[in-house]
Amino acid sequence: MSEIKFQRINAELVRTISETLLLETNDEFLKTITITGADISHDLSYAKIYFTSILEKDKKELEKEMEESSTFIRKFVAEKMDLRQTPKLKFIYDESIEYGNKIEHILNEIHEKEQ
Repeated sequence: MSEIKFQRINAELVRTISETLLLETNDEFLKTITITGADISHDLSYAKIYFTSILEKDKKELEKEMEESSTFIRKFVAEKMDLRQTPKLKFIYDESIEYGNKIEHILNEIHEKEQ
């Protein structure tokens, strides 16, 4: 399968999971989750789903709660996406946004000291 096909599947996976969390769930915790990316394996059997949350919880605790919800989410992915087999979902907390905010804060401090 071409790399473009995998990128399309990843984008569709992000969109589908985001819609599921927003529209199909009544759990307030799941509504605080933002899906930032997906990386599906080449045999389409596993997918790493990257997420962030506005909640101030430990990232391991957030990952654990998302893993507990993965079968519920996977069911909706199976219904909405046209894949031969639905991948098993592994949720991973995405630290890139926090990292970017930290770098921006440091740059702002440097800029303020120069003035």
